[in-house]
Amino acid sequence: MNSSRRLSLPYGLTAPAAIVMLAFVAIPLLLTLSQSFYAPAADGTPAFSLAQYGAVFGDPYYRGIYLRTFELSAVVTLICIVIGVPEAYVLTRLSPRWRAISMFIVLGPLLMSVVVRTLGWAVLLDRGGLVNTALLKLGLVDEPLRLMFTFTGVVIAMVHVQVPFMVLAVWTSLQKMDLATEQAAETLGASASTVLRRIVFPQAIPGVLSGGLIVFALTASAFATPAIIGGRRLKVVPTSVYDEVLSSLNWPLGTALAVVLMAAVLLISIGIGRFVERRYRQVF
Repeated sequence: MNSSRRLSLPYGLTAPAAIVMLAFVAIPLLLTLSQSFYAPAADGTPAFSLAQYGAVFGDPYYRGIYLRTFELSAVVTLICIVIGVPEAYVLTRLSPRWRAISMFIVLGPLLMSVVVRTLGWAVLLDRGGLVNTALLKLGLVDEPLRLMFTFTGVVIAMVHVQVPFMVLAVWTSLQKMDLATEQAAETLGASASTVLRRIVFPQAIPGVLSGGLIVFALTASAFATPAIIGGRRLKVVPTSVYDEVLSSLNWPLGTALAVVLMAAVLLISIGIGRFVERRYRQVF
């Protein structure tokens, strides 16, 4: 094989994937972006307009929806970190047999539709559901808790949906960890908390960062769970986009909401990633 063919081989191998990405990702995104800059004129023809972006940034109603969306994403991400990091650490310490069983339990929810899982949570969180029934029988509450159509209910369901992604990301990072470093630290007299803080956690930070960004982005763009558990009372950006595009048929405003959400998630992810990496270098 001559040098020119050898140099062109990687481009040929990646061409099919690049064409698929261009056709099904890049072009739809560009069409969505272009749609957000146009609104019907008086005669019905499309005309360039920034009015929809003015509404997104200037209307307190939409600002509140974005604030609620990012608050939900941040809370779900933090809870997933608290649950997922210890779980991933335990997985690395299990025997191969029990690790396989535990991984199946962790990944099991991903094998069914998110709609099915969310409907299951709707049954559990209802006023007459299993959660309230158990709390009442245990005497922990005097009346059923209001969990459906609330922020708390959406957080509970979203954590169940997103925590496997955090566990997988952290577990992948911890797989590269050399167990001999922990044993050496313990031999030198380091306590268990010191080993976790100075040896285990620094090596888990890349997984925590990648898992956190994945969970944050997926939560911010989630539609099914907020729509079913939150209903009409707890609107987030994805459900607002759905309403504007399919209910009100206001495509320019709906696409503008989607573009602002995508840009905001991208900027927040990049900013958090750089901040964590900078702090990681300074501390460790």
